[in-house]
Parts: sequence; structure tokens; C-alpha cells
Amino acid sequence: MRHDAHAGHNGHTEQVHHETHSAAHSPGKAGWAMAVQATLHCLTGCAIGEVLGMVVGTALGWGNVPTTILAIVLAFFLGYSLTLRGVRKAGVDFRTAFRVALTADTLSIAVMELIDNGVIALWPAALDARLDDVLFWGSLALSLVAAFVITVPVNRWMIGRGKGHAVVHQYHH
Repeated sequence: MRHDAHAGHNGHTEQVHHETHSAAHSPGKAGWAMAVQATLHCLTGCAIGEVLGMVVGTALGWGNVPTTILAIVLAFFLGYSLTLRGVRKAGVDFRTAFRVALTADTLSIAVMELIDNGVIALWPAALDARLDDVLFWGSLALSLVAAFVITVPVNRWMIGRGKGHAVVHQYHH
């Protein structure tokens, strides 16, 4: 949303709130702050799905491929669900909210999952670690940190073009 088209309304009663809100629509540090916030939001869904998938697959004795597939599916499902919930809270119908969640999160979740699972796959013995192994939790934690660090600039790039979580942001008014 362009701020110049947004600035003329009288919806903000406090100048401080308006300045804070204006910063969210402008490039620079506010753009990075929004990217970090969007990535943390994405990381929450991805991490829950990833951990749940890895724990379930490992506990059931599944092989690496089915466990990884389950973790990825759950990461996407939970990532989309968190966004869907927030947009629906704003009073948006399900179909529109679903499209917003897909548009806002697909690239972010895909990058996060690629990095996260790539780190796990390349880490010696991480795929074979068991739930009671420090390597399991350590490699998973570090893979999520790496995914976060690499995904922030991707989200910043999308937000700067009015895509990704910039689309979700317009429903928070």
C-alpha cells in the first residue's frame, strides 16, 4: 500500500501512532523490521511443523525421506494456518484469507524449508540422530536459525515490492 494514498485519512487520532504507522509503509529500517517480524511469524509455523514432523517420524521409526516429507508438509500447513487465522480475525472470508495466506507465505516457507532441511541433510549424522540425542535438537535449532537469517532478506525483498506479508499487513487495519 502506498503511504501517499493512505496518509489523507483521519483514522489515526494520535500523531505518534500515525508516524509509527507511516514508518511501516516506508523503506529502510521499518522495512527490515517488518521483514524480521514476518520471518518470525513464518518461523513459528515452520518450526512447530518441522519439530512435530521430525518428532513423529523419528518416534515412529520412519526413514529419513518420509519423516522429512511429513515435517515439510506440517511446516507449510501450520505456517499457512497462522496467517489464515490472523487474516480471518480481521473479518475476511475464508476463500480470500486462504488466497492471502498462500500469496503471503509460500515463498517465505519454501525458502525456510529449503534452508532448514538442507542444513539437516548436509550435517553429518543429523538425519540419523534420535530424539534423545543432542545432535537431533542442536542441528534442528541451528538449521532453523540459518533458515531465519537467510529468509529475512527474502521477506524484505517481497515486502518492498508490496508482496508477501505486505499483503497481510493491509488486513490489520
